[in-house]
Parts: sequence; structure tokens; C-alpha cells
Amino acid sequence: MAMLPPSPSLAFTVRRSEPELVTPIKPTPREYKPLSDIDDRDGHRFLYPIILLYGYNPSMKGKDPASVIRDALAKTLVFYHPFAGRLREGPNRKLWVDCTGEGVLFVEGDADVTLEQFGEELQPPFPCMDELLCDVPGYGEVLNSPLFLIQVTRLKCGGFIFAIRHNHTMSDAIGLLQFMNAVGEMARDALAPTVLPVWERHLLNARSPHRVTCAHHEFDHEMIDRNNETTQPNNMINRSFFFGSDEVLALRSLVPSDHQCSTFDIVTACLWRCHTRALQLDPNEEIHIICIVNARSKFNPPLPLGYYGNAIGYPATLTTAGKLCQNPLWYAIELVKETKRKVTEEYMKSTADFLVTRGRPALNMTRSFLVSHVSRIKFEDVDFGWGKAAYGGQAKIMDGKHLLPFKNKKGKDGILLPICLPAPIMERFVNELTGMLKNENHVGKCKL
Repeated sequence: MAMLPPSPSLAFTVRRSEPELVTPIKPTPREYKPLSDIDDRDGHRFLYPIILLYGYNPSMKGKDPASVIRDALAKTLVFYHPFAGRLREGPNRKLWVDCTGEGVLFVEGDADVTLEQFGEELQPPFPCMDELLCDVPGYGEVLNSPLFLIQVTRLKCGGFIFAIRHNHTMSDAIGLLQFMNAVGEMARDALAPTVLPVWERHLLNARSPHRVTCAHHEFDHEMIDRNNETTQPNNMINRSFFFGSDEVLALRSLVPSDHQCSTFDIVTACLWRCHTRALQLDPNEEIHIICIVNARSKFNPPLPLGYYGNAIGYPATLTTAGKLCQNPLWYAIELVKETKRKVTEEYMKSTADFLVTRGRPALNMTRSFLVSHVSRIKFEDVDFGWGKAAYGGQAKIMDGKHLLPFKNKKGKDGILLPICLPAPIMERFVNELTGMLKNENHVGKCKL
């Protein structure tokens, strides 16, 4: 297991233009479009940042990335015109898009730093994010505000940084990547996106009458956090862990050969166990794992190609800290697999019914290990004409555990886990993870 060094400590300022609204280049329909009942739950009502870093490309000499992207954005918004609107809230907290065509916020700037100064192995959290993605007065609310803020920062090496803050109610990561790929295509002189956007949010609405047919432990807020050691604002440490083929092979050696599992299954099971043991919970304490699962293919027929709304499930599976820590690794693997299998068309419809009848609650994060596998969501492939990004993905360490695609400085592909924990828990987590990979402690007891 390779623990990557933290991002270099950089300090710089960005000389920015005044924020402007980029509107669709052609007139678009003025209409009201309701979000789905999966889109507008509490847990999606926030803005999340994505960052892409590009190196110098001599074939693009003389072209300004900010101008190219601004023009492409205006063209793309003709196809994705709801993104140029504003969210409104109706009765029962239902969200709608008012397709006003007012546009999205755009800022351009310059920084006297080079891409190389961000380090050999680009990873979140990135330094000076408040400079690379600025705060704009009047922007930042979920309702009645622009749905995007985009900042393009030119670097003195000839590269640039594209950063975007996006309203999660409008789309999940797959939907956002679809939009950004469309902007890239338009920047490269396409007349229309290869994948045309599909709204069809009614496909993920609650039924009438409502029928909650599945257990939804992910929204169970009756669990009590008896130990708040996981939140120590003044003592938090960021670390990133790389799992390449050697690390995955070491973990597979802990599992009987007749137990089939994916790389995601075994890495997630390993991390969940190590994290739980690092927390030093009472063995009888109830815990659960939540896996974020793309549900597009789970429907019959599948959701249409081009659907860019939130189409993700958050299924949860319960166990106790003692069972997770004392059983072999395959026990955790089977729970991960069981959790993923829960996402079906019926589960998604039951989720929508549950959310509508329970006031659209947020996830229960108490004693939860929330994990998402975004290694197939390749933001680095977005090409505005400068080629692939040197890094594309989350800009900071988010809630939950996000397994990211990553190539280390040796050129090896693998999975990166950026994680933020209080210092004492991080130390124990590192020890547990190191021991597991060395086959020293793959079965053990929770510490009281």
C-alpha cells in the first residue's frame, strides 16, 4: 500500500475578471421542468466542486482556453437549456427548474504558477481552491441562483485549470460528465453533442399510490452516535492511499479462491474493516455500509442514453462492529456484494416513494461507511482541444469514501482513496491497513 505524499503547500492568488453570465447562444424554451423525486432529496441539495488540470499543448498556441470554453458553453446550453435556469421550490419541498435562460456564472483568471508546482501526483485536496473557484456574492444558494459556477484559470506554463461548482440536484457525476464532454465537443467545433441530453425525470418519480416495498436503512435516523471522535475539526489529517495491482493481489490472498469478487468489492471491504477497527467501537455497536450504485442499467428497459439526472441508489446493509472485525475478510466482501445487489428498478421506485412520504430526508451518516466507485467516471477525458487533463475529478476530500481512478508517478494504474480523519484515528487506520496488506491482522477483535 502506497501512502502518497500530500499535495505541495502552494500559496498564490488568481487575478480574476468580473463574473459574467453565459447564456445559450440561441433562444431556448421558457418552461417549468420538475426534478425527479430522486433528484431533490435533502442529500443532493448542495454544490460540489470538480477540477480539471491541463498542461501546455503547443498545437493550441495562440488560443485562449477561457474564450474557447466560454463560447462552447454558450453553444452547449442550447441543448442543456435547463442548466441556464433557476431552481424553485414548490409545495411539499418539490423542486422545479424555471428555464429562464439567465445562464451560468463564468469567471476567467490568471495565476503565476505552473502545473508542475502542483506536484508529480495530482490529488485532492488541491491548494488555494478558494482562488481557483472563487466565491461570488449572490451565488451559492441551491434555490434561485445560477446552477453552475465555472472558473478557467490560465497558468504561466501555458496550461490551465478548469473548475466547476455544480448543483447536485440537477445531475449526478455521470450526468455532469456527459455535459462536460458535450462542452468539450463543442469546443472542438462539433455542431451537436454526440450524446444528446434526455430529461425524462418522471421515470424516477414516486408512484401513485406510494408503495415502500424495500428496507431503507440508509435513511434510518434512529441510530445514536455514542462516540463523536470522528469529528475533531482542529485535528483532522488528509491522506491518500493508492491501491495498484500488487495491493489488490495481497488482499486477494486473504480470500478463499472460491469467493468471487471485484476489485471494488475487496478494496471496499478492506477499507471498511480497517476504518471500523480504527474507530475502536464497542463490538455490539450497530454499523452499516452504504454503496453508491449507478441504477441506469437496473431498469427494464434501461434509462435512456443521455439521461443526465440523478440515477443513483444508496443501499445500506447493517451489521455490528464485532461481526465485521472478528470475521474473515470474505464476510465484509459478501456484505458489500449484498449491498450492491439491492439496487433494482423496484428498489429505486421504493426509494422515491419513501422520500416523498418521509419529507425527502438526507442519508443517515451515523456509523455509516459511505463509499462510491468513480474509477469509471473519467473526468480527465474531457477534451476542450488541449487533450486529456492531467487530473480530472473531485477538488477536495468529500464526505464518504470515493475510490478514484489514478495513475501513479511510475505509470501504474490503480485506485486512489483520499480520506480525512482525526489524527489518532488516522494513525490507527494506517496501522490496520498496513497490517492487513502484510497479512498480519486480517482477523481480530474490536478494541474496547
